[in-house]
Amino acid sequence: MKNFDLNIDKILENWEVSHAVRELIANAIDEHVLTSTDPPQIFHDSNGWWHVRDFGRGLRYQDLIQTENPEKIGHPNLIGKFGIGLKDALATFDRRGIKVLIRSAAGDISLARVSKHSFDDLVTLHATVSPPSDPSMVGTDCCIYGVSESDIDAAKGLFLTFSTVPPLETARFGTVLARGNGPACIYINGMKVAEEDNFLFSYNITSLNATLRKALNRERQNLGRSAYSDRIRGILLGAQSETIAAKLSDDLQRQPYGDAHDELSWLDVQEHAVRILSAKRKVLFISTTDAIMRPEIVDTARTSGYQVLTVPDNLAKKIEGITDTAGQPVTAISQFIRQHNESFQFQWIQPTQLTQTESAVWQYVDRILACVGGRPSIVSDIRISETMSSDTFSGCHTLGLWDPQNRWIILKRSLLTSLEEFAGTLLHETIHAKYGLPDVSRDFERQLTDLCGKLAARIL
Repeated sequence: MKNFDLNIDKILENWEVSHAVRELIANAIDEHVLTSTDPPQIFHDSNGWWHVRDFGRGLRYQDLIQTENPEKIGHPNLIGKFGIGLKDALATFDRRGIKVLIRSAAGDISLARVSKHSFDDLVTLHATVSPPSDPSMVGTDCCIYGVSESDIDAAKGLFLTFSTVPPLETARFGTVLARGNGPACIYINGMKVAEEDNFLFSYNITSLNATLRKALNRERQNLGRSAYSDRIRGILLGAQSETIAAKLSDDLQRQPYGDAHDELSWLDVQEHAVRILSAKRKVLFISTTDAIMRPEIVDTARTSGYQVLTVPDNLAKKIEGITDTAGQPVTAISQFIRQHNESFQFQWIQPTQLTQTESAVWQYVDRILACVGGRPSIVSDIRISETMSSDTFSGCHTLGLWDPQNRWIILKRSLLTSLEEFAGTLLHETIHAKYGLPDVSRDFERQLTDLCGKLAARIL
């Protein structure tokens, strides 16, 4: 039996038993990752001892030396690096009166308070190393006595491997996870280091940058957001799934009400969500202001089969002219108007080409316009087209269109089979031309109401 000085009389006063158990589990998980052996086991035996068991190479007393481990330093997916976590755990167990026995083929290790070599008045924590009780043992069995089941459950709750929260997508710097119940969790290589009350997702960061490595303190808990926010953004910007984009875009709708999740405060994340969603769905992204001021566009887009998503004004400006993840233009308001205008295909028909029945209806043009005081001066021509767009936009219907650029009212030929339909569409487009009002607006409805009243009064 030999005593190995742990040189750790200064311990972490705020560590609970669960934090010490966490370090045993972390070491077992790291060994599993390094050696590609079976996953660790955590179980309670009939004698009241809890076991954290791995199936790796077996712990040696030399592993209790606090030093850089080249093997761990060079591996990106491990939790521990220097060996100090296990020593902190042993000191915590000692302070809490918990018995410890670490068994491997290299020997059995327990704890004792012994005088330092050559300094009898200094009694410190030592690891007592004995010959192995099981020389054929594979891996390491960390046995602890006096630990409650709630301590074990709390420790297991700090690891993603014991969580039931499903992963949503793995990207370059880590994995986006469903949030689950309670606060969102931030994991580093599968171990929880922080919680976020107002995050939309949980995250497992598997690629650390310099800021995050520096911030990973000895306690490995309660990291500030500034330490991991860049990596979270990087994970989200690397995500491509529609599930994540849909959740982000849905959350964007909550921004005007001030209750969106915190990831949506990052403009580049908002833009990325737009780009993914645009590639997977037929979506019109319209600013909050335009949604209020130009409701006719919203109505037209929905009629044309678009899903309409309202986005903050600054994002609406940023996405004008950008392409989605499939390389196609994102449909913002200017793109939608341009696409719609380009969809119109006209085949002009001269009045001399009309049938006798169509001519009989066409001859009422001036009498119909007299109902609104005659043809407005802004209207330079009234045209007939065999074809129109199948969509609608801002007073542009499948049967009629006011073209302010050319100052034309354009009517579809099929209207000429019915005087009622022809007269109604002509008056509708004339109001657009005369007053410059869009569809789905209160002012336009008021003008239609006034016209109905005047016509009714004249008939009566």
